[in-house]
Amino acid sequence: MTISLRAAQLGLVAAAMLVLTGCARHNHAAMHAMHHGGMHHGAMMAKAAPTAPVSITASTPTLASGYQKVAAAPEARVYFANLRNGATVTSPVKVVFGLAGMGVAPAGVEKAGTGHHHLLIDVAAVDANAPLPANDQFRHFGLGQTETSVELKPGTHTLQLIVADQNHIPHHPVVISERITITVK
Repeated sequence: MTISLRAAQLGLVAAAMLVLTGCARHNHAAMHAMHHGGMHHGAMMAKAAPTAPVSITASTPTLASGYQKVAAAPEARVYFANLRNGATVTSPVKVVFGLAGMGVAPAGVEKAGTGHHHLLIDVAAVDANAPLPANDQFRHFGLGQTETSVELKPGTHTLQLIVADQNHIPHHPVVISERITITVK
């Protein structure tokens, strides 16, 4: 068998595999995201314009009270592991938190290079130099949780993640995710 005939046969086998797995008929990037945690049940891939960022005060390393804010590694980042801007979902909405360059520790535990997650729901402004409030818009995950399920009314909502120290004060510099917009059906 010649090399070109063997290459053609391999190409046909690869094409057949794509058809059998469904990748030939679908957007491969969307399929990849769905297969690798980029989406969750009920979420639909969407191309959406970036959501306007939250208004956040400039972070200072030391507060007026003398409190020394916990330093965040420059490469630290927090992100949504299963949701994308423009996603259409059903309630309850599963939210999986991603964190790189830092570790997770419960509230009240002082340990360098760690913090805990807060989920901001329909929040327009954040004070980077004060403890984050605890209410329906500022959800605290002080036990070190890395995912949640939230009940949201039908309509459009913004979501954002921020990591804070043992006292619920954002790190310096602030470790905050992209602000995304989702639609709840």
